[in-house]
Amino acid sequence: MPVHSLGYLRLESTDLPAWEVFAGEFLGLMPVHTEDDHSLRYRMDEYPPRLVVEPGSESRMTALGLEVLNARDLARTVAAVEAAGIKVTAGTAEECAERRVTGFARFDDPGGNPVELFYGPVLDHQRVQLPTVTSFVTGDMGMGHVIITGEDGPALLEFYTEVLGFFERNTMGSERGKPVWFLSSNDRHHTVGVTGAPGPGRLLHLMVEASTLDDVGLALDRAARLEVPMMNTLGKHTNDYMVSFYVYSPERYAIEFGYGGRRVPGEQPTYEITEGAFWGHHFTPPPAA
Repeated sequence: MPVHSLGYLRLESTDLPAWEVFAGEFLGLMPVHTEDDHSLRYRMDEYPPRLVVEPGSESRMTALGLEVLNARDLARTVAAVEAAGIKVTAGTAEECAERRVTGFARFDDPGGNPVELFYGPVLDHQRVQLPTVTSFVTGDMGMGHVIITGEDGPALLEFYTEVLGFFERNTMGSERGKPVWFLSSNDRHHTVGVTGAPGPGRLLHLMVEASTLDDVGLALDRAARLEVPMMNTLGKHTNDYMVSFYVYSPERYAIEFGYGGRRVPGEQPTYEITEGAFWGHHFTPPPAA
């Protein structure tokens, strides 16, 4: 498996104060930004910051950071990406230092989503101190999962499975002609979901998983107190069995806060789901801008 896990997510935003409230006070991540750094950086665990939000003229994902095991795996995966006809650029020493990784390479996937393959996170050995969450489920399963888009959904599926080596877990929405493919690179049920959508590739969704059900309940309380707009009520998914709820981020990304996702060892037979939830997850449209 060339890719080990989802390592980090980098965003640009036009509203950093909103992200300070959302990522720090609501999600309960540990802020680690410094006075001379205009970006927001948040830790979840022993790794360097897994969420980085930088100021920008528009709101967008600037990097989907996928971890590989070592320099040899990075070289092999880069060669596979280049063999697929995609230009790859090596990260500079300064960029590696800023990301606190030993090495990385960047490219755009077939949908135009910016991807960074990296290895060797540089650990500072300072214990993470989460303000409101017991802990997040990361480790060998990484930061969580994302769903991204591209004009040609099948091309994204082929790239992530055939070139990056992801397992195909399940599909949803095929009967409507708009399938989502849920893919994994480890024992988390899915690490990346891909789907076709008009326009350039973009981030739709990020999931973080807490270690207790109480963490989810307390996050629900924080969402109400901070007036974070609800997207989907508490519910349980039919594919990964996650008990979770969804809110809208400041840029209207679908952010899922969950607990209890099942581990799925290795590659297993794929399947289609016709309902997203056993119960709950009732949808609310986004608030007016």
